[in-house]
Amino acid sequence: MKFNELNLSADLLAEIEKAGFVEASPIQEQTIPLALEGKDVIGQAQTGTGKTAAFGLPTLEKIRIEEATIQALVIAPTRELAVQSQEELFRFGRSKGVKVRSVYGGSSIEKQIKALKSGAHIVVGTPGRLLDLIKRKALKLQDIETLILDEADEMLNMGFLEDIEAIISRVPENRQTLLFSATMPDAIKRIGVQFMKAPEHVKIAAKELTTELVDQYYIRVKEQEKFDTMTRLMDVAQPELAIVFGRTKRRVDELTRGLKIRGFRAEGIHGDLDQNKRLRVLRDFKNGNLDVLVATDVAARGLDISGVTHVYNYDIPQDPESYVHRIGRTGRAGKSGQSITFVAPNEMGYLQIIENLTKKRMKGLKPASVEESFQSKKQVALKKIERDFADETIRANFEKFGKDARKLAAEFTPEELAMYILSLTVQDPDSLPEVEIAREKPLPFKPSGNGFGGKAKGGRGGRRGDDRRERDRRGNGRRDEFKKGSRGNDRFDKEKRYRKDNKKPRNTLSEKQTGFVIRNKGDK
Repeated sequence: MKFNELNLSADLLAEIEKAGFVEASPIQEQTIPLALEGKDVIGQAQTGTGKTAAFGLPTLEKIRIEEATIQALVIAPTRELAVQSQEELFRFGRSKGVKVRSVYGGSSIEKQIKALKSGAHIVVGTPGRLLDLIKRKALKLQDIETLILDEADEMLNMGFLEDIEAIISRVPENRQTLLFSATMPDAIKRIGVQFMKAPEHVKIAAKELTTELVDQYYIRVKEQEKFDTMTRLMDVAQPELAIVFGRTKRRVDELTRGLKIRGFRAEGIHGDLDQNKRLRVLRDFKNGNLDVLVATDVAARGLDISGVTHVYNYDIPQDPESYVHRIGRTGRAGKSGQSITFVAPNEMGYLQIIENLTKKRMKGLKPASVEESFQSKKQVALKKIERDFADETIRANFEKFGKDARKLAAEFTPEELAMYILSLTVQDPDSLPEVEIAREKPLPFKPSGNGFGGKAKGGRGGRRGDDRRERDRRGNGRRDEFKKGSRGNDRFDKEKRYRKDNKKPRNTLSEKQTGFVIRNKGDK
């Protein structure tokens, strides 16, 4: 359905056209008419499906700009999502003259109070900062007609339930409420029952939670081999824009530093970074000044970045909902993407849980070898040299080195000079600095089966799992994309041993293993 068929005003349609949108996405097509009718809506949609416009356009449509009151409130889990939602609402409401303000922690509350006093029709904010402003009586909610809860599942995961309830209790009861969530746990359903009036449900089928445009792979790999495995894959794939997910802030910092050591243009974001640094990193990533963004789940939630080609799950997420959010960063706007999840042997049960939610099996992937990585880097270097030679600006500087170049040409063969240039351009795999990433506490062991310790039908502990393993041994099952000899990537290989070895989670860490070490081979 086209946007001009959704009963939107000319002002909004003009801004939609400027933004280059013509066809409404499924969540927009189903939500906008219901919201325009004033109905409460619960929308289940992952990030990147256009849900900001789904709730934003009908909300903007109903704003009366002649009234200098706050008429709509959007609650978002993170600063990044609050800022991006504010920017998108402002863009769509610009022609109409709608004033949109964002408020969040980590920035001056005095400046935000001043901005609110200058006028706002819509306020987008994080729960904590909204409550602070309410307590200071700087945010008045008595005129709110539309309340939006965005990324509701993530706000619950972050422990914001009490804050959300406190905010909702201060909003007029005769409001319209729109709630959006990638997943629908029981706590979200309770909010619908408690705070919403006969909400309409707009749901994207479970099979669509992960787009078909994203090729999903996993690699079973030991913890200490993850970093080298990941960087070799990056060398081979040469992703245009990649996001690497780590479980903790320390992990993000270490991965960022290690990637830089290996020559990648990488930066990390997590909750401890100040807002200016976070925004600068995101701006550089969007503008192509970075190749790799390393992030925690919370810091990356709600990021609206186009062009991400690869998502690397360095740490498998503890809950399947986070996996859905992670891989939703790629495979957007009709473009294909790839996600690769690194799984330790004792984490295979979590893979089953994720697959149960997404209704999609991940494919096993053979790790790239050192030689494959080296050959790929040489090809990249050769292409760069060819591009540089075709660049007249660069060639114009050649004459500055003419005399010295002729001297070198007389002393060495062209082949020797070319090999020397390549040796300077491509890192020798035998002299790469080693990067050791500190071990994180392993996830609690999840036995195979239904993912929660049972032996459900179709799980790894059920008969269907046994049948599938038997088919795989014959080479006729779904796993025949595995290459024989690929080390440790048949998820069912030696499964009984993993179950036996991992009946209880083992803490193998020592205090000496918690540091970050970079050293060259041969160092003592």
